[in-house]
Amino acid sequence: MNDGIGDTFQKETKYHPDRMKRGTLDFSIKPETYKEYQGCRKVPLPPPKTTVARTLDEVLRSRKSVRRYSLESISLEELSYILWASSGLTRREGRGIQFRTAPSAGALYPIETYIMANRVDGLGEGIYHYSVKEHLLEELRTGDLGGGMSPAALGQKMCSESAVVFIWTAIFFRTKWKYKERAYRYIYLDCGHIAENLAMASCSIGLGSCQIGALFDDEVNRIIGVDGTEESVIYMSVVGHPA
Repeated sequence: MNDGIGDTFQKETKYHPDRMKRGTLDFSIKPETYKEYQGCRKVPLPPPKTTVARTLDEVLRSRKSVRRYSLESISLEELSYILWASSGLTRREGRGIQFRTAPSAGALYPIETYIMANRVDGLGEGIYHYSVKEHLLEELRTGDLGGGMSPAALGQKMCSESAVVFIWTAIFFRTKWKYKERAYRYIYLDCGHIAENLAMASCSIGLGSCQIGALFDDEVNRIIGVDGTEESVIYMSVVGHPA
């Protein structure tokens, strides 16, 4: 039986003690850590905080994939907290490196967060990019786009019924700069860490979430406006009030 692309990738990206390449990193081509959109409307977010007192054990026992949502909006405060909890800044250490709520291989942070707002109090419908550095949203497109996102997620209606859809992309060279082809393993792990943070944070404040891996990559990339080559969608999640 011939190996498929996935089998070949798994074999070719293994580390071996006797074949570890040595070398130095070229810092002159190190990619920027933060993506910024110039010339768009900036939407400030409230400081990320929550007053809900639930233990980690309670959250772990109650978290589940929610696929049916009510028409109730979520607040901008709730969205702010979920954005921060999934991948926001927590501290600065050493040479000024800013660390986040989710781990990342080499602290390179290849994952970008976009949202499609369907029903968020104080926020118009549309596509936004989350500025991790400034903890704000950058408005990219306005209008009801749920009718396009659901077909792009293989017909999953929860993309139009939930209050908000999170779309995570990877800027691949951020991690490939250091880890070469092995980087793809780390990129997918990084995104998984962020998605789990989102699921836990949503559950902790009484909201439901469901993670989505079944999607048409190019269609989602078109909706959020990325090229699909240097930056492409990796994963998605919906968040809202359970029906």
